Amino acid sequence: MNLAGGAFARFCIVGALGFLVDVAVLYALALVLGWYGARVLSFLCAATFTWVLNRRHTFAAGAAEATSRAAVGREYLRYLLSMLGGGAVNYLAYSLVLQWSASRQAPLLGVAVGSVAGLVVNYALARHVVFKKRPSP
Repeated sequence: MNLAGGAFARFCIVGALGFLVDVAVLYALALVLGWYGARVLSFLCAATFTWVLNRRHTFAAGAAEATSRAAVGREYLRYLLSMLGGGAVNYLAYSLVLQWSASRQAPLLGVAVGSVAGLVVNYALARHVVFKKRPSP
């Protein structure tokens, strides 16, 4: 896989920040929604957060023009839908960790394992589907 210079490193840094958002939302909502329900919302919050940073810093050249709300909205939906591939891998890994570990840190570990498991899938989809550079007119 061509990692396109520093794009993969920036994607990883954004992902690490997204991990913090993911864990914070997970723990904030777990008492109300349970560990599995809260994980769905924490993933959506983290995906939204990473979309904003990735479009500005990681894949700025392929991001939709900010002057068109419709184009930005389509890009956001494309990003969320494409992240569901890595999200499915992520959620499966998270669930397995919760099932196999009785540790109090199991949810945190599950998010970490899930994030790493979905990393390559999410990067490939973000780079080649969501933020694919469009030819200049």
